[in-house]
Amino acid sequence: MNIDEQVALLMQGTEYGDDELKQAMTAELRERLVEAQKEGRQLRVYCGYDPTKPDLHLGHTITMRKLRQFQDLGHKVFFVVGTYTSLIGDPSDKDKLRPQLSQAEVEANARTYAEQVFKSHILDQQKTEVRYNAEWLSKLSFEELIKLASNFTLQQFLTRENFKKRWDNGDAVFLHECFYPLMQGYDAYHLRADVQVGGTEQLFNIATAARKIMTFMGVKPNIAILMNILPGTDGVVKMSKSLGNHIPINTNAEDMYGKVMSIPDSAMPIYFRLTTRWMPADIEKIEGDMKSGALHPRDAKMKLAWEVSSSFYGDEEANKAQEAFIRMFQKHDAPEEMPEFKANSSRTVLDVLLAAKLVTSKSEGRRLIEQKGVRLDGEVLDNAMTVFPHSGILQVGKRKFIKIVF
Repeated sequence: MNIDEQVALLMQGTEYGDDELKQAMTAELRERLVEAQKEGRQLRVYCGYDPTKPDLHLGHTITMRKLRQFQDLGHKVFFVVGTYTSLIGDPSDKDKLRPQLSQAEVEANARTYAEQVFKSHILDQQKTEVRYNAEWLSKLSFEELIKLASNFTLQQFLTRENFKKRWDNGDAVFLHECFYPLMQGYDAYHLRADVQVGGTEQLFNIATAARKIMTFMGVKPNIAILMNILPGTDGVVKMSKSLGNHIPINTNAEDMYGKVMSIPDSAMPIYFRLTTRWMPADIEKIEGDMKSGALHPRDAKMKLAWEVSSSFYGDEEANKAQEAFIRMFQKHDAPEEMPEFKANSSRTVLDVLLAAKLVTSKSEGRRLIEQKGVRLDGEVLDNAMTVFPHSGILQVGKRKFIKIVF
């Protein structure tokens, strides 16, 4: 793969909110790749993950898949677990103070992170160096912190959208939250990172704070690779377990396949670019074939669902998942188009059946559930009073199908 092809692949799925910045980062990446090739060295690439929750979903893996692309091109990847930054919590994408975790909570969550990542085969374990940033951040002196802080003004923090919103609303903005970008910037410096990968909410932390600190410390600044945000199965809102629109990675191929098939057609382009191993040319062909009518959107989505499932569970399991989906939905005459029902995340399974008019009474709903006649994405729902688990295709009996979205 030549340099231009590498750049096209590595910039696939990125979003900066500013074309000039994207062009600048693209040019810097090309220059650094050429430089590394001439010097016969690997680029040093890292992404940090704060273990604020013990389980991961597909949205969390977008940056990991980008790390894997760098790995496959022969570069050095650091998977940094934020055992120290998570004591503060990144405020970048929040309009309220993040809860501070205890050291015990952080350590318990951290133990599961790398395990889930390597179990899912997103990253090559043999080529990944796992680091914990408490290793170096806990050793920073107060004098060193003052020197790092001298690179920033309060205005830079207070004009950030999430801080400004809280300030304007009269909500507290705590001083310790301003330490987070400094700590993340120091991570990049300590690792001498050529490239730092993150989501679009990391724009200030990576493209401003880390580059500024690295320059101040006398090393070449990192290149920001900012990944677009993956919408959930509703195709609109950022994937989130709390919203019920997530696709867990600690599941099975059949479940993952079904959930990918439940996304709206409009979300397919971003899923192509963020969740697959496909090259830019592969995606262009699929989208071109859909536009010309040579490929039905349903078949394109099946390719996508197979690819995502295969990347986590292997080809054999993905094949089984696809066969199960075909048996469940195509051979049971599930319609290609079906009504949609918007539910809120606090409703029970029985509430949704009634509200969507899939049953005429609570007793009918309970009877169908007891008889294993209610399925969500092919999985039996066997508890009438449990909170409806997530969006997806709900089947009641043999003939009733409806798409549930939150």
